[in-house]
Amino acid sequence: MRGIFNDELKRLLGKFTEMGINVSEQIYRATKSFIDHDRDMAQGVIDFDNNINEEEVNLEDQALNLMALQQPVASDFRQVIVVLKASSELERIGDHAVGIAKETIRIKGHNRDSQIESEIAEMTNAVRTMLDITMDAYVKKDGKLADEVIKANNQIDANYKKIRKEVLSNMKTDPKSVTGGTGYLMVANYIERIGDHITNVVEWILYNQTGKITEINADVTDVDGLN
Repeated sequence: MRGIFNDELKRLLGKFTEMGINVSEQIYRATKSFIDHDRDMAQGVIDFDNNINEEEVNLEDQALNLMALQQPVASDFRQVIVVLKASSELERIGDHAVGIAKETIRIKGHNRDSQIESEIAEMTNAVRTMLDITMDAYVKKDGKLADEVIKANNQIDANYKKIRKEVLSNMKTDPKSVTGGTGYLMVANYIERIGDHITNVVEWILYNQTGKITEINADVTDVDGLN
């Protein structure tokens, strides 16, 4: 019986890692479509979101079945809980990637700012690195990697504030930049929110290791839009 549980748990953890990889790719494609003004790629991100949603539902079903049928010991129970909670965070990250893709479609053809787009690309690279480090920390059960993610998120928050300040300044001096500027604000905000959700995943990784809930982003709410 224990062998069956271990096999199912291993399968569950593998599927969770796979979901993380898919979500990271969604972030990349969404932002690349925005920077390259590629509507077809953006639509592909939107279409693939159903797969992300299905992955979360399947992980939830598998996790609940494991808990109900196998009655795991405390350490195994924590691993299952982590998948339940963290997969929900990954699904929300996927939703934000879709938001970026929708902005790509909405503002194509409006005035664009190469400097702002370069800064947004840098934010994207940073947040993808955050997610990759987080999934690595999960696999290796490495709390030190989690610390790196927290520091990276603080930098992403600072980058978001910088972009927001620059865009608002441009919108005040150039009325033609308002539509494009609003898109930049939305996309930068989505990326900043992605960083927050990644730190929420880190909280669950730390819980898996310590058995204690550590709130890193106590003020994070799931509201799409501008802070």
